[in-house]
Amino acid sequence: MARRKNRGNEKGQAIAKLIMEQYQPQNKEEMQDAIKDVFGPMLEAMLQGEMDNHLGYTSNDHGSKDTDNRRNGYIDKTVRSSFGEIPVSVPRDRDGSFEPQAIPKRSKDITGIEDKVLSMYGRGMSQRDISSTIEDIYGFSLSAESISNITDRVLEEAEVWQNRPLKPFYPFIFVDCLYVPIRQEYETKNCAIYVILGYDLDGIKDILGLWISDTEGKHNWMQIFDEIKTRGVEDVAFISMDGVSGLEEGAKAIFPQVVVQRCIVHLIRNSIKYIPSKDYKGFTAQLKKIYGAVNLKAAIAEFDRFKDAWKHYPGAVAVWERNWIHVEQLFNYGSAVRRVMYTTNAIESVNSSFRKVTRKGAFPHENAVRKILYLRILELYKKWQGHPIMRWSMVRNQLAIDGKIQERMLKYEQF
Repeated sequence: MARRKNRGNEKGQAIAKLIMEQYQPQNKEEMQDAIKDVFGPMLEAMLQGEMDNHLGYTSNDHGSKDTDNRRNGYIDKTVRSSFGEIPVSVPRDRDGSFEPQAIPKRSKDITGIEDKVLSMYGRGMSQRDISSTIEDIYGFSLSAESISNITDRVLEEAEVWQNRPLKPFYPFIFVDCLYVPIRQEYETKNCAIYVILGYDLDGIKDILGLWISDTEGKHNWMQIFDEIKTRGVEDVAFISMDGVSGLEEGAKAIFPQVVVQRCIVHLIRNSIKYIPSKDYKGFTAQLKKIYGAVNLKAAIAEFDRFKDAWKHYPGAVAVWERNWIHVEQLFNYGSAVRRVMYTTNAIESVNSSFRKVTRKGAFPHENAVRKILYLRILELYKKWQGHPIMRWSMVRNQLAIDGKIQERMLKYEQF
C-alpha cells in the first residue's frame, strides 16, 4: 500500500482549483500534456469527495465520529484516458467498504468523464455551461481549452463517419440545407450546411452525411449525389426536396430512376405569400382536400374547385398549377407512401435539432461546426434507437404494388 505524498497532494489541490491557469501551453502538444497532468489531481479530488461522503466526515475533521471506519491511505493505479495513461492515488478505508464511482474498483478507464463532456457539448451546452455543470457534479471545473481538447477528439471519428460506405439502396431520401455563421478571415459568412436523411429498406433512419459550402446550388447538390454514389449508393426510389432550382435535374443525372417529389408543405408556404392572412385558414383547408384526397380522380375534382374558388388570387393558384405534376404523382402510390413522400418534415426535424446547437453565435472555423453537428447526430442516433419509422410495414407493402419498385427492392433485399 502506497502513502500519498504531501507535496503531490498540495500540487494536486492547486491544479484542481486553478486547472489550466498553472500552465501556459504554446502548442497542441503542450496543451495535451497540461490536460493529462491536470486530470490526475481532478480525479483525486473527486475520489476524496466520494470518500468524505462514504465516511460521513472530511479528512480534516478531528471531532467525534459516528463510525469506526477510517481512512487507510491510498493505492496507486494508472488509468487510461484519451490523453494517455494517468497515475492516480485512490483513497482506501479500513473495512474495505468504499466503492468509488469516479474510478470503480478494477476499472482502468476514465473516458466516461470525457464522454459526459462530449454528450453535454452535443446537446448544445456552451463550454462555460459544461464547466459549471462538471463543477457542480464533481467539485472541480474544466477550462475552455480542456473542453475544446476533449471535443476535438471526435473530429477524426467524424471524418470516418462522413466517408463510411453507405447502403446500396434507399427507398426514400430527404435533402435540405441550413445556414450557419462561420468566421472567415476578417468577416463572418452564413455558410450552407447540406444534409441528407435516408430511410433504408428496413425503414431505419440515417443521416448520410454533412457537407459545408459557401452557398447552396444545383452544382453542389450534384457533386453531393455523386459522392454518395461513390460511397456505395446505387439506387434511390424517391427524393423529397424543397424548390431548389436545378436540384431535380442534378438528382436524375446521378440516379436516373429516382422520383423527385416537391415538398407539399413548401408549396403551401410559397402559395400563401399571395393570400391575405384572414384567408389562410380557408385556403389551406381547401388545399388539404386536394393532396389528402382518396385517389387522383377526387384530387383533380378538388383542384378544379380550388382554382375556381381562389381565382382572384392568381399568384397563389399559379404555384399549384406549375407544380401539379408533383401532386399528381403522389396518387401513383398508397396513402402510407404518400404520407412519407409529400413532406420534408423528417429532415426539417433534424435541422431543427441542429439549430438548437448552432444558434448561439458565429463559429471560429468549419471544424467547430462539424464537431458539434456530428455530436448532435450521435444524440439523434440514440433517440432513434435503430427503430423503423411508424407504419413502415404498410409503406413496404404499398411500394411492393409497383412492380418496378418491388423489383428494385428485391434486388437489394437481404434475406
